[in-house]
Amino acid sequence: MFGIMSCRVKLSFIYKNKAWLTSIKNLEKLSKRVCCETFKMVGVKQLKGMEINVLLTGDKEIQEFNKNYRGKNKPTNVLSFETGDELLLGDIVMSLATLKKEAGLQHISLENHYAHLLCHGILHLLGFDHIDDEEAREMEFFEIKILESMGISNPYEE
Repeated sequence: MFGIMSCRVKLSFIYKNKAWLTSIKNLEKLSKRVCCETFKMVGVKQLKGMEINVLLTGDKEIQEFNKNYRGKNKPTNVLSFETGDELLLGDIVMSLATLKKEAGLQHISLENHYAHLLCHGILHLLGFDHIDDEEAREMEFFEIKILESMGISNPYEE
């Protein structure tokens, strides 16, 4: 059995939007589970001292990141910034307003949508991408399997 305690990756959280604190019950525990399942499913060895920073913010701040780093002047749900370092894997930025809006439109819980997008962000930090169709299929395959292992439905099925 793969337990949360056996996960060696440290997640550090910065709550820029305090609404995150009450929007998802046990957010940090859920996040740790997503992280552990992601590493397990893709078979990436966890090294002592591995760390991921998670910035939980709102639309205004994530729009600035999206504009400055991707040239897209609009809010988005999640951004990942990999470092290329084997221990400090990178940063994930998420917007609560966009996640809430998307979860409502998709008729899914905010917790499940958050889990999906955190998984997506971690996969990016591990070198996965979705630039072409083949890469996208591989990334989606892992997302579906990881979420399934947590009892969360396929996010790509309507």
